[in-house]
Amino acid sequence: MSLFVSREVENRIEALEIPWGPYGVDPYGVSKKFLAQAFGMAEPIYRHYFNVKVHGQQNVPARGRGMLVGNHSGGIAIDGMMVVASMFFAKDPPRLAQGMVEKFMNRLPFASLLTSRCGQFVGLPEHAVRLLEDDRLLMVFPEGARGTAKLYKDRYSLVRFGTGFVRLAMRTRTPIVPFAFLGGGAAIPTVYNAVALGKLMGAPYVPVTPYGLPIPLPVRLEVEYGEPLMFHGTGAESDSIVEGYVEEVRTKIGEMIESGRRRRENFAEQTLRQLRTGSSS
Repeated sequence: MSLFVSREVENRIEALEIPWGPYGVDPYGVSKKFLAQAFGMAEPIYRHYFNVKVHGQQNVPARGRGMLVGNHSGGIAIDGMMVVASMFFAKDPPRLAQGMVEKFMNRLPFASLLTSRCGQFVGLPEHAVRLLEDDRLLMVFPEGARGTAKLYKDRYSLVRFGTGFVRLAMRTRTPIVPFAFLGGGAAIPTVYNAVALGKLMGAPYVPVTPYGLPIPLPVRLEVEYGEPLMFHGTGAESDSIVEGYVEEVRTKIGEMIESGRRRRENFAEQTLRQLRTGSSS
């Protein structure tokens, strides 16, 4: 194991219910070694830099197929990374959440190899179906790239959801676990998205913050998982039916975001009062 890997990470890697081959690689090409190094480097960021708080992790199935569906928050993929980390560090036994990354990642040097070795694949329907039919845990952000492009003032909002995730869940008989990711918009307070610069770099855009580069600030992040939702059908239902189910998921996520926003604002107010009391005493 790498020098970056703690004993806890080593133990949690061993506890993952993944069918490793003789060389520590699973049927999807996920590498035990790559995972250990990735979580080893993510651990201090997760635990100390962002001090991530996780609520409702017991709502995620301990094993078997499941779909984590949540909001994008933050101009880059810190939400996806921290959700994956939350399932690894806060879930007992740990689970590997596998996401569908944007197609532009294939155009970035080494990015495709690194993401696939850690279980994150390009968002093609056939990849998602196969993962769920193999009883994996799939992470989905139905807002897509429009969600990560939210400006700071819109950090608690939701843009339109795609409908494919509900059809996929119905087709594969998969429970949907809605989640709210909070704090990403404050960690990367985007004031402008540089589309032209993004195209030069092979990305949809580059978020611009008041201090220039999209370097995350050490803001406390939170992930809240709601109770699973199960929609029965074949996935070939009419648009009106599927859109109704999508709105049900979107509404639940919106409610968790709102309750989380109030919780964070109350916490900030209490902290400010304590600081003022301490300074006056």
